[in-house]
Amino acid sequence: MLKLTKKVDYALLALNLMARNEEGGISNVRDIAALYSIPPEILAKVMQKLSKSGLIQSHNAPKGGYSLKIPAEEISVLKVLVAVEGPVGIVSCSDGTDRTCQQRDQCDIRSPLERLQNNILWFLEALSIRELGQEPAVLKGVTDGSSLFGQPLHHKG
Repeated sequence: MLKLTKKVDYALLALNLMARNEEGGISNVRDIAALYSIPPEILAKVMQKLSKSGLIQSHNAPKGGYSLKIPAEEISVLKVLVAVEGPVGIVSCSDGTDRTCQQRDQCDIRSPLERLQNNILWFLEALSIRELGQEPAVLKGVTDGSSLFGQPLHHKG
């Protein structure tokens, strides 16, 4: 199943809060953890990864915490995902490094899966933290299921 890990979910929650407090606001790990009922020790590790990747910056005491290092509009969901979990791929052969796949030579679905992955990556790169925190109406076509990647969605039912 394709789904975001809890660590990525925690990172997105924290970054969304920080984007709302962007005007010089510093967010404390304990406060974010308490607000969203996140284990503070896990959130602290996630925030360290986001800081190491250059998405946020840490501030020392007495007003210790984190703030966005770059504008929320420039932080894509894909950047967050990669910062927290590493490279993204829907199948192990998608990045070309898996030479152990026994179906590699006769695989006839690799190309469609690569297109699917490219579309997913494109969407994750196109969706910023700023947009993530906006009302669903702003994301029309994504939230209402009417279209995705310029193609109408057809539901079997």
